[in-house]
Amino acid sequence: MERRYDLDWLRVIAFALLIFYHIGMFFVPWNWHIKNNIIYEWLEYPMIFLNRWRMPLLFVISGMGTALSLGKRKPLQFTTERIFRLLIPLIFGMLVIVPPQVYIERIAHLQFTGNYFDFWPSHAFEGKYPEGNLSWHHLWFLPYILIYSLLLLPVFLFIRRNENTKIIRIANKLSETKFGLYWLILPLLLMEWFLDPFFPVTHGLFDDLFNFSYNLVLFLYGFILISIQKSFFKAVQKHYKTNLLIGIISFLIFLSIVQNFEDGVFIHFTEAVFNQLYMWSSLLALFGIASKYLNKKSNLVLYCNRAVYPFYILHQTIIIIIAYWLMNSNWNLLVKFTLLITGTFITSWILYEFLIKRIKILRIVMGIKERK
Repeated sequence: MERRYDLDWLRVIAFALLIFYHIGMFFVPWNWHIKNNIIYEWLEYPMIFLNRWRMPLLFVISGMGTALSLGKRKPLQFTTERIFRLLIPLIFGMLVIVPPQVYIERIAHLQFTGNYFDFWPSHAFEGKYPEGNLSWHHLWFLPYILIYSLLLLPVFLFIRRNENTKIIRIANKLSETKFGLYWLILPLLLMEWFLDPFFPVTHGLFDDLFNFSYNLVLFLYGFILISIQKSFFKAVQKHYKTNLLIGIISFLIFLSIVQNFEDGVFIHFTEAVFNQLYMWSSLLALFGIASKYLNKKSNLVLYCNRAVYPFYILHQTIIIIIAYWLMNSNWNLLVKFTLLITGTFITSWILYEFLIKRIKILRIVMGIKERK
C-alpha cells in the first residue's frame, strides 16, 4: 500500500486538537485534574463539538495505520514493533511523564505537602489513581491500541490473506452507494444504547466495557476501510459535502436534545442516534476533505508526523504545570488560553527538537521510529 499523506495530516490535526481540548478542560465545569479560578460554561459547546469525534478519528486512523504497518512486516515483526512503540512509551510515561500531573493535583487540592522529590518516587506509585497516585492518565490510548492490535491480529491476518472475503465484499458494496457506509453506525449505536448506561467511561481498560468495545470496533473499521481504500476514498471524496451537512444537522439536533430534555429511556435512545450520526458523518467528511485537498507529499507533514507522538506524550504534563501557575491569577480567558497554547507547543517542540530526536534512548522511550 502506498503512503497516504492525507492520513498523516489527519493524525497530526487530531493530536493537535487533543492539546486544545485538554487546555479547554482547565476552563469548563467538567471533572479534570485542576481547574481555573473562573469556569466558563459557554466553552462547553465547542468542547462537545470536538469531543464526539476527536478520539474516534484517532482510533480509525490507528486501525488504518495498523493495516499499513502489517503490510510491511511479518506477524512476529509486527507484534514486536507494536510492543516496542506502545508498551515502552507507556511504561516510561507512567514512571516519568505522568507523576508531575498527579503531584500538582495533590498539592493544588491540599492532599500533599512538600516538593516534587518528596513525592517522587516515594509516594508517586502508591495505590491506583484516583484514590492512589499510580496512573497512565492521558496515555490510556496506548494500552488500548496495543491490546487491540494483538487481539485483532488473527482477524487482520485472515483479511489480508483472503482479500475477497465476505467482510471486504460487503464493505466495498457499502461504499458504492451514497449512504451505504452509514450502516457501519449500527454496531456503535447498539453499544451506546445498551452498554453506555451501565458501563461509564473510566479509561481503566479492565473496567471500561463500553469504551473498550466501542473503540475496538472503530479500530477494526479503520483496518477494513484502508483494505478497500480505492472505493472508500472515492466515496468519501465524492460525498464529503453531504456528509458534512448531515454532521452539522445531527450535531444541532443532538445539542438541542441535551439542552432541552431530561434524561430518560426514550431520550437516551434518541440522543444516541444523533450522537452517532454526528460522529460518523464528521469522520466521513474529514476523510473526504483530507483525501481531496491534503493527499500530497509534504516535508512539513513528514516532520510533524514524526514529532506528533512525543508531543502527545508530553503535552498534558506541560499543560498542567503551566495551568497550576495560572489558575489563581486574575488574567482573562484569552490571556490564559494563549499562554497555555503557546507554552505547551513551544516547550514540546524544544524538548523534541533539541533533546528527544537527538538522543537515541529518548527516541526509544518516546516511540519514535528510527530513520532508515
